[in-house]
Amino acid sequence: MLGRNKSPLKKYIKNVLRYSPKDMVVYEQALLHRSIPAGTHNGLKINNERLEYLGDAILSAIIADFLYKKYPLADEGFLTSLRSKLVSRAHLNKLSRKMGLDVFVKKNEHPANISHSFSGDAFEAFIGAIFLDKGYVFTRKIVVNLILEVYVDLNAIEKEDPNYKGRVLNWSQKHKRKLEYRVTKEVKEPRSPKQYIVNLYIDNELVSEGRSLNIKSAQQLAAMEACESLNI
Repeated sequence: MLGRNKSPLKKYIKNVLRYSPKDMVVYEQALLHRSIPAGTHNGLKINNERLEYLGDAILSAIIADFLYKKYPLADEGFLTSLRSKLVSRAHLNKLSRKMGLDVFVKKNEHPANISHSFSGDAFEAFIGAIFLDKGYVFTRKIVVNLILEVYVDLNAIEKEDPNYKGRVLNWSQKHKRKLEYRVTKEVKEPRSPKQYIVNLYIDNELVSEGRSLNIKSAQQLAAMEACESLNI
């Protein structure tokens, strides 16, 4: 059962993020992949998918606000591009591993049941857990002061090669693999612009996903994640 046993997770939060959590259950749930059959609560399967949804929104808002204040002379295009890189699944995967958060994710170890993005998904869910446990203001302080300022090199991210689509295309041609981008979903939330979710398939196998305000940017983000998973 969640919250029954003490684990190294609470010590990790105290040591790395420097605070004492109030409700450990929500943090444990944030690190519970859907591949683990953990039962149900009030008719809902217990895993980190709902927290991932929440954390995605909170993280995006915090980073948008952070970049807006950090780059007062930057235009919308620059801010959008940098935010997209920071919240891309590929970057969140790296961030989760760099922080050592990924080792706490409970998941089915069979590769067929796990996507490449499990660590980034768990990172977003973890942000959602902080928000539920401590509120928005506290979560923003953690993200900005103890994550962005400590683990993220903004200058390096700014200079990253943006042509991920070209790199994936070259790889697919070299290895004679079929490459395909598919728009799988259009998301429209209240008072927010529509976003597109694009999946990248190689030989009809899902490799990565991108989400952005336009299809081209979503494809680029999916390609960025694919570059990481394929070691291109």
